[in-house]
Amino acid sequence: MKLTRCALLPFLLLPTLAFAAAPDAAANLLACTKGWAPCERTRLSLTELADVTTADRVRNGANCRNGLLPCDRAKLSDAEGFALAVTLYDRNVSSCRDGRRTCDRSQLTPSEARDVLLADRQRKLGDCKDGFGPCDEAQLSAAELALLVRARRGRLVSDCKAGVESCAAADLTASEAIEVASARHEQNLVLCSHGWEGCDRLQLTEPERAGVDVAANGRNLSDCRDGRDGCDYLLLSRPQAEALAATERARNYDACLHARGYCDRTRLTASQAAAIPIPARPTAQ
Repeated sequence: MKLTRCALLPFLLLPTLAFAAAPDAAANLLACTKGWAPCERTRLSLTELADVTTADRVRNGANCRNGLLPCDRAKLSDAEGFALAVTLYDRNVSSCRDGRRTCDRSQLTPSEARDVLLADRQRKLGDCKDGFGPCDEAQLSAAELALLVRARRGRLVSDCKAGVESCAAADLTASEAIEVASARHEQNLVLCSHGWEGCDRLQLTEPERAGVDVAANGRNLSDCRDGRDGCDYLLLSRPQAEALAATERARNYDACLHARGYCDRTRLTASQAAAIPIPARPTAQ
């Protein structure tokens, strides 16, 4: 019986498919070392198998320490198991002190439990002082309540100085209102002095307005000197405009003289133009 070419094709492709399905030795070793699939340990040499076994042990220990899977504590040595127990114990104490949900208070010693309760109290007091979350004032001592009152007034003054929406100006004392007004005035002066958005010139005194104008004039002159977008030539004084024009004439002459940079020959004086030869035009080849 004769087999057609199509019938023989699967048999001809079997070696190729088998070769393609099997990873090369380096890829197989990497997969085994990393714990990836597929990993064919039967293809490893004795040295490679020993290295892979060591990698498995190290990875298992790391997984156990970090709460990852897979973790097989039975495969840990006595030293590794003891070190893991210490790490997990210390991590639980730290979690309890920080108020994290992973805390297991049943694992704490009495002295550790007292430390954690103290940390809880300090954290709750800090939250009350900072205005974070609910605050149960009934759980606070008289001294803690006094600290809370001072913190709230400090936060009120700070909010009003910053101009945030939570500012309740009506709750400020007379001295606090003066302090807030002074701070807001200084902030407005800074905005105006730098030409920033939010400046209210109506809130400035006459000397302050004069100082702001001097600063604005200096910024404009600097922008014009450096060719920046903020330059407004109409705001320059006559001496400033003349000084800039002289500087530009000198730059233009130097550019024309050395054939480097932008040169406008129409801006040259007669003597300057006479001193600069007209460049010859290139001849056609």
